[in-house]
Amino acid sequence: MTSQTNFQVRTEQDSMGDRQIPSSAYYGIQTLRAMENFPVSGIKPLATYVDACVFIKKATAIVNGELGCIPQDISDAIVQAADEVLAGKFRDQFVVDVYQAGAGTSHHMNVNEVLSNRALEILGDEKGNYKRISPNDHVNYGQSTNDVIPTAIRVGGLLALLKTLHPALEKAIGVLEEKATEFQDVVRSGRTHMQDAVPVLLGENFRAWAQILIEHQNRIYTASSDLMVLGLGGSAVGTGLNTHPQYRARVVETISDLIHCPLEPAPHLMAAMQSMAPFVNVSGALRNLAQDLVKVSHDLRLMDSGPKTGFKEIQLPPVQPGSSIMPGKYNPVMAEMTSMVCFQVMGYDSAIALAAQAGQLELNVMMPLIAYNLIHSIEIMGNTITTLTDRCIKGITPVRERCLAYAEGSLALVTALNPHIGYLNAAAVAKESLETGKSLRQIVLERGFMSEAELAKVLNLEQMSLIVPLT
Repeated sequence: MTSQTNFQVRTEQDSMGDRQIPSSAYYGIQTLRAMENFPVSGIKPLATYVDACVFIKKATAIVNGELGCIPQDISDAIVQAADEVLAGKFRDQFVVDVYQAGAGTSHHMNVNEVLSNRALEILGDEKGNYKRISPNDHVNYGQSTNDVIPTAIRVGGLLALLKTLHPALEKAIGVLEEKATEFQDVVRSGRTHMQDAVPVLLGENFRAWAQILIEHQNRIYTASSDLMVLGLGGSAVGTGLNTHPQYRARVVETISDLIHCPLEPAPHLMAAMQSMAPFVNVSGALRNLAQDLVKVSHDLRLMDSGPKTGFKEIQLPPVQPGSSIMPGKYNPVMAEMTSMVCFQVMGYDSAIALAAQAGQLELNVMMPLIAYNLIHSIEIMGNTITTLTDRCIKGITPVRERCLAYAEGSLALVTALNPHIGYLNAAAVAKESLETGKSLRQIVLERGFMSEAELAKVLNLEQMSLIVPLT
C-alpha cells in the first residue's frame, strides 16, 4: 500500500505489527527495526561480506528452483536480483550496523528483503508484496541465519584472501626478492640488542623479509583450508530441518562454481555451526603476519632514520611533507601506517578470540563481530601490504657510503679474530680500540697477534657477510 505524506511510503507487516517503509527502499520492515535498534557505530557491512551473503542466496535460489522447492520463475528472479547486487547495484540498501542482533539475523534479513523486493520488481510486481515473493519463504527457503552467517564468514574470508591478501603478499615477496638481488653487494653493520654486530649484506636483509612473508603466506593458506568446509544446509540447529535431501551437497557445489574455489560440505553440520575455530585459526595467522610486519616496518624506519643524526643506511622514497612546522622534513609515513594497521589487526584478533568462546549450546551469537573483524583484517592487511610495496619498498635506495662506514667502524668485527687470537685477546683489542680510537687493525698489528696479510684475509667484510651455506 502506498500513501502520500512528505514522501512516498509503503506499509509492511511482520509478526510485531505494521510499519511504513520509504517506497524507494529495497530493504523492508525487519531492516527498518534493526536500523532503529542499533544506531551504534555508523559502520555498514563490508562489501565483501555482502557479496558472500548474496552468493549464498544465489546458490540457494538456483538449487531450490532445480529441486522444485520454490517456483522456477521466482528462483530466476532471485538469481537475477543477486547478480545485479554482485555487479554493484543497490549497495546503499545494506544498512544494518555491524554491531547488531546476535548471530546476524538483522543483516541476514536485510539481504533477504533487498533480494525479495528487487525480484518482485523484476517480475513486474510492487516492492513489499511478500505474498508473491517472501524474504523468508522464498529467498530464505531451507535456510537459517544460523547456517547462512557462518557460511558467509567462510565465503567472505576466502573472497578477501583471494582478491586482496594473497595477491598483495605475492607482489611484496617479488619486490623484496628483486631488492635483495639489487643490494647484494652492499655491506652494512649488523646490530643485535641495538648494539654493533658483525657485518651483513643489505641484500640478505631484504631476502630474509621475503622469506618471512613466504612462510606467513603458507601458514595462511593452511589455516584458510578450514574455511572451505561449509555447514550450509544445517538450517536452524544443524539438523537440516526444512531442507531437501539433495540440497546440502548441491548448494555447496554451486557456491564452489560461483566463487571458483573448492568447497565441501561439513561432515557434521552442528559442529560447523557451533565452533568458531576456523575463524580463530585464520585470524591467528593474520595476527602472526601482523607481528612480523610491524618488525619489518620498524626496521625500515630505523635504517632510514636521520638524515643527519640517525642510521641513514637506506633512503625510503619521500611521499609527502612530514611536518607542519619543520620545512624539508620527510617522515617514513608508509612504514608508520603499516604498524598502525597491524596493531588494529592484533586488536581484531583479540576480539575474535573473545567472541569465539562466547557461544552457548547450538549457536554462537557473536558472529556479526567475527564476520566484520575477520574480513576487515584480511582486507586492510592486503591493502596495506600492497601500498607499502608500491609506495615504499619499490623505491628504496641504499646509502652505500654510510653502510660501508658503519660496517668498517664496528667493534664487532673483532668477532672474526676469535679463532685466530682467542676470545680474551679479541676482547682486549676491542676495549683498547674503544678507549683510544685506534682501529682494530692497528691494534692487532701493534700487539703482533697477526700479520698484515693474515689480518687482511680475516677482516674481509664481504667474505664475513656471506651466509654459510648448508652442506
